[in-house]
Amino acid sequence: MIKRIIASAILLVCVGFVIYSFRTNKEPEANTEVVSLKEAFKDQFLIGTALNTSQITGKNLDETNVVKSHFNSIVAENCMKSGRLRSDDAKFNFEITDQFVDFGEENNMAIHGHTLVWHSQTPKWFFVDENGEEVSREELISRMKEHIFTLVERYKGKIKSWDVVNEAIEDDGSLRESKFYKIIGEDYIKLAFQFAHQADPDAKLYYNDYSMANPKKRAGVVRMVTDLKDNNVPIHGIGMQGHIGLNYPEISEFEKSIEAFGQLGEVAISELDLSVLPSPWGDAGANISDNFEYEDEMNPFPEQLPKNVEQQFTDRYLSFFKLFLKHKDKISRITFWGVNDGNSWKNDWPVAGRTDYPLLFDRQNQPKPVVKNLIDLAAQ
Repeated sequence: MIKRIIASAILLVCVGFVIYSFRTNKEPEANTEVVSLKEAFKDQFLIGTALNTSQITGKNLDETNVVKSHFNSIVAENCMKSGRLRSDDAKFNFEITDQFVDFGEENNMAIHGHTLVWHSQTPKWFFVDENGEEVSREELISRMKEHIFTLVERYKGKIKSWDVVNEAIEDDGSLRESKFYKIIGEDYIKLAFQFAHQADPDAKLYYNDYSMANPKKRAGVVRMVTDLKDNNVPIHGIGMQGHIGLNYPEISEFEKSIEAFGQLGEVAISELDLSVLPSPWGDAGANISDNFEYEDEMNPFPEQLPKNVEQQFTDRYLSFFKLFLKHKDKISRITFWGVNDGNSWKNDWPVAGRTDYPLLFDRQNQPKPVVKNLIDLAAQ
């Protein structure tokens, strides 16, 4: 008798649960809140950051954790530039670059190489012979080819995209008269892309530059890339360095460049940061040789950012990301130039010793309010 009563009770409970489930037609709700940038934008474009040596070598775990949590693409801030790889002589030192690539692979990140040919941080010995005389055109081509092949072949299949040539166009749209240009001629650009393609035929190859919203520079880049493509030179994308400020550049001009470059290949926003400080010259570019003497009025927020400026900062980033989402069919990657405010190059350029706040994470590696705003924007 007791067994029958227990069995009946169990049956009633089961029937009741089924009826309740049928009536409510609900399942337990999962926690679907998106808490990372990479997750929020996973269907739009990669979200990347530049890593410095301390982050690559794991000396700052808090910063490393930010990278792992929020980013799915990385680029080396400095360690892959020829001046760092081969500072004293022709010998390569791959200790840091190997760690950088290993970090990316271990964390399933897209790894972007920066940069193969750049006038600014190429060591002086690269352009002279054993007597200190300028090398011949043939010798410089040979050295450039060796450098590109050595670097690209070493990371073939691991680094899937490269900035092949960096900052070869002046703001007026003309070719920069760098040592590469003066010794080799404008063919150095074509040769660099051809060498990189030969070293890794599967890698995507980019041209990268700053002040890309400048109409004259835009026209110069379009002219150069169009000429390369017309001559069957392998170039797959254009990197727009996003060194922006609260009042520059005009978003409408930035959009015109995205549209123009998007007709020629992929577009990457390659070095994004947002300075809140006044610029000595207005619409600042990113020519690192430019420096200005420190003045107090050029460093208005040495202790903290006022709330009203923080809101301007947030609104400005949101405006640009609305633009990026509008053109997500053209944009492959958004890369911030640094992890947090404390290690941003903008603290010392173009005026050394200033305190800037250009990135999404503060000096304690905490996300700023703009991070949640961006995550929310992606969900709209």
